[in-house]
Amino acid sequence: MDENQHSIMRIAKREEDRGRLLFWLSTLKDKSKTRKANSSPELKNQSKSDNSASNRVTKSAGSLASPRSIPEMYKEKEHNLRVFSFSELRTATNDFNRLLKLGEGGFGSVYKGTIRPPNGQGDPIVVAIKKLNQHGMQGHKQWLAEVQFLGIVEHPNLVKLLGYCSVDGERGIQRLLVYEFMPNKSLEDHLFDKALPALPWITRLQIILGAAQGLTYLHEGLEVQVIYRDFKSSNVLLDENFVPRLSDFGLAREGPTGDRTHVVGTYGYAAPEYVETGHLTLKSDIWSFGVVLYEILTGRRTVERNRPTMEQKLLEWVKQYPADSKRFIMIMDPRLRNQYSLNAARKIAKLADSCLNKNAKDRPTMSEVVESLKQAIEDSEEGTSSENRSSSRTNLVASNQQLHQMGASNTKRRMAHLAKPRENSIRV
Repeated sequence: MDENQHSIMRIAKREEDRGRLLFWLSTLKDKSKTRKANSSPELKNQSKSDNSASNRVTKSAGSLASPRSIPEMYKEKEHNLRVFSFSELRTATNDFNRLLKLGEGGFGSVYKGTIRPPNGQGDPIVVAIKKLNQHGMQGHKQWLAEVQFLGIVEHPNLVKLLGYCSVDGERGIQRLLVYEFMPNKSLEDHLFDKALPALPWITRLQIILGAAQGLTYLHEGLEVQVIYRDFKSSNVLLDENFVPRLSDFGLAREGPTGDRTHVVGTYGYAAPEYVETGHLTLKSDIWSFGVVLYEILTGRRTVERNRPTMEQKLLEWVKQYPADSKRFIMIMDPRLRNQYSLNAARKIAKLADSCLNKNAKDRPTMSEVVESLKQAIEDSEEGTSSENRSSSRTNLVASNQQLHQMGASNTKRRMAHLAKPRENSIRV
């Protein structure tokens, strides 16, 4: 066991003794008053009392209770994560050079870096390194949540955590996470950044379908139900082939849970019942998903203060243009240049409306959302011969890659080509 691992053990043990950090998954304590509350989410030497949490959560409605918690599941797979020294990551980012900064959030900055392969042989690996701000327990709690959570999940639509770094020194604590690098930024960038080429209709549907499959895995594919809690377009990252990967799991929670004193998330995406009561369920994620569906249709953010008053709040604005009305096309993203299936777009809007139902129980499950999205994609491909469908999907990936390799003039020419209507293609 190296110095970093010993450091993590010491940190977690000290915090447990002090009682400063509540166990990030202890959301069902009211259901079992006889069970001792957990304190620190240790990466090693988790409290044995966790083994008795046989009624913590269920895998899905009606299924048998799972006896294991996230930390217990993590113990089986922690060896898969690489432990980095702080000097390694400082070198990887050229001392956290501002020119390598990819972004900045509430809990730290993300840098592009290069690391050596685990065995020291082969080409350097390009990674994204998140360096948490040194502002106390909240950031540390989220760091622990991501390490434990991403240490156990494995799905093509979830970002992959490669390793971490934890150092306590005279200059303070250092908490870092090392992820696989996503070269095509986020869904948010491609929807709202006018400097980037507009995403074609079918690409938008494929991206949101992949994101839905990632959420389905969180809700239904693990031994425990996991509430993502921060689904938004900026957290949907895109790899070299525009395959979506959900990122930023510091707010994820085992569900359901109630937290009346500290509602967190992103303004414009949080479900109303969560904002009003702090009660968090899987259906809270469904609401957020509905918001992003409308972002994909309209190309607009949830709030845009530079627009006329009646158009500033996305969800209020789209209500004026119901999916079945003739005016519906008024909300469609003009950057699509009418190259989309109107029938599929109406279905997406209706799906969004069902996700945004004020009564959380009436919202669909993520499995149902996935099936609806698949149907919308089929509708969008109607009129295209079956022999051309396969090649169109292949060409789509190549087109998206080329869009980011060409100069400005070539990009415009390529997008004009993509925008040309095909014979028998679906159109408005």
